[in-house]
Amino acid sequence: MKINDLKTQFLEYLEIEKGRSQKTIENYDHYISRFLDFAKITDPGQITDSLIRNFRIYLNRLEDKKGKMLKKATQGYYIIAIRSFLKYLAKRDISTLQAEKVEIGKNPAREVEFLESEEIERIIEAASGTTFKTLRDRAILEMLFSAGLRVSELINIDRDRLNLKSGELSVRGKGDKIRVVFISDTAKRALEEYLKKRTDIDPALFIRDLKSLEKFNKKDDEGKNSKKDNLRLTPRSVQRIVKFYAVKAGIVKNVHPHTLRHSFATDLLINGADIRSVQAMLGHSSITTTQVYTHITNKQLKEVHQAFHGRRRKK
Repeated sequence: MKINDLKTQFLEYLEIEKGRSQKTIENYDHYISRFLDFAKITDPGQITDSLIRNFRIYLNRLEDKKGKMLKKATQGYYIIAIRSFLKYLAKRDISTLQAEKVEIGKNPAREVEFLESEEIERIIEAASGTTFKTLRDRAILEMLFSAGLRVSELINIDRDRLNLKSGELSVRGKGDKIRVVFISDTAKRALEEYLKKRTDIDPALFIRDLKSLEKFNKKDDEGKNSKKDNLRLTPRSVQRIVKFYAVKAGIVKNVHPHTLRHSFATDLLINGADIRSVQAMLGHSSITTTQVYTHITNKQLKEVHQAFHGRRRKK
């Protein structure tokens, strides 16, 4: 069987048997297709140690259109996808390179950028006003920081799933995993004020501005909504919103929606939350993913050390 046909069957296996998200399948398709384009092979038996090594060298020297090199973490994603493909082939007793022979390189420690509490306040206060846009944007900022949401989780929330009385909300995260997140009192108030401005019946919690709503309400010649599926905000729209208010607040850091998620996690840890609870609230499947935040609290550990260590020794 040709290797491209096996790749298609592998992606179908990820979708049906493994229940992976559509985004994960798209990513694996991209990574493996690029490898096969590079390898120019037709049979899985042609995958060798030297071929994988040459592909890794290719990735390490690859530049994008802006002349930037591919990040080590991104290079790792390619190798993880190839290993998964090889494991699938072995499971089907198809002769190829053993997955165990493909090592995943060690990534450098990821540096997490977060905002201080004072900077969070400045960004949220920058979204002050009574217009539809400012009320919506403030609610978005409050939700990102209050619940530590990923952008994909935020934009996929529907109004009928929101219960402001309980202050809890179920969201669907990576790998289609559902978790409960919690909404702060300030986020509740921001959402209430925003929802008062909603006069439409669109199910999405966060939609585009009133001009888009007016276009949505206009009927085409057949009496149908011409913009029916376009009211829900896109990830890019949320990125622009966050960036706009960060600049308006005078924040010099490169602020994006995930920065507010990082800030949510560090705020919990600095204030004494245990790492397992933070892991659950972030929806991380592995504790090692959450541990990237622990170095941020080192400043507190230093203060504890200075306050309590060696106090009985003579000065």
